[in-house]
Amino acid sequence: MNKILTSISASALALGVTGVQAETWDLALAYSASNYHSEIAAEFAAEIIANSDLEIVTHPGGSLFGGSEIFGAVRRGLAPMGERLISALGNEDPIYEIDSVPFLATGFEGARALYDASRPALEETLAEAGLHFLYSCPWPPQGFYSVRAASDLDALQGMKFRAYNATTSRMAEGLGMIPTTIEAAELSQAFATGVAEAMISSGSTGYDRSLWEHVDYFYDVQAWLPRNMVFVNGAAWDGLDADTQGVIETAASNAEATCWARSEELAGWYIEQFTANGMTVDTLNDTVLAAFQEVGAELRADWAERAGDRGQAILDALE
Repeated sequence: MNKILTSISASALALGVTGVQAETWDLALAYSASNYHSEIAAEFAAEIIANSDLEIVTHPGGSLFGGSEIFGAVRRGLAPMGERLISALGNEDPIYEIDSVPFLATGFEGARALYDASRPALEETLAEAGLHFLYSCPWPPQGFYSVRAASDLDALQGMKFRAYNATTSRMAEGLGMIPTTIEAAELSQAFATGVAEAMISSGSTGYDRSLWEHVDYFYDVQAWLPRNMVFVNGAAWDGLDADTQGVIETAASNAEATCWARSEELAGWYIEQFTANGMTVDTLNDTVLAAFQEVGAELRADWAERAGDRGQAILDALE
């Protein structure tokens, strides 16, 4: 056989069988095929295929595992590779939340400095979970989407807020909104049916889901730049020969560089598309922005306490 069936290779990984070299690996992706994260993951896979005997099959849009399932699936060996929004793993370890600490890094330069400072701790935390880090890619700065004008704090009270991690849940609560966890693939339906009325997310997410069909306002808050990461099951990684590992690491480095550049290029373009499609694009007034920042300061202090010495070391490296 030219290829070992993915189900067989996944079973071997789950059982911890050594000496099994899968020729075909699945890469589980949470976002649509047209999203730039998924497009670059496909380019990453193509580079590996072109330079090794390993074939990578990408599965965008949560088609193999839903976004919330990918981390656990790769950890258990049900898929060799996966992508996940890092901050969604905050319940696993506070280190995963560093890129979504509000107003710690609000632009690409700051986000890159934060990534460089936190990458060693991220790799170490993943290794402790039996995973090997490959690359990380940012989303554009986070803005506030709302079905009604955020003219004052009273306008926010009781709104149903789509949360995607602990930080967004707690920010919603601090501002008087009601958080509910909704994965990106479910966003359009959630806003169409009133399950969600507001959220903090990137321009990319809103564009991919054509949220102008359901949401009238986007406020360019630039609260933080969360990142996705692509990682591999540790046992699967250790089973590869050094040459193949080198090919994957090179492809990962290229994907990361491309993705950072693409994200920055698209950040302004997404906002232009919102205006072109009839959304009102604005900035929050001073009173509402101050409330966002006040809640953000509380969340930063809480994160630093939970993250302990490792977290403080990252913050110190930024100074």
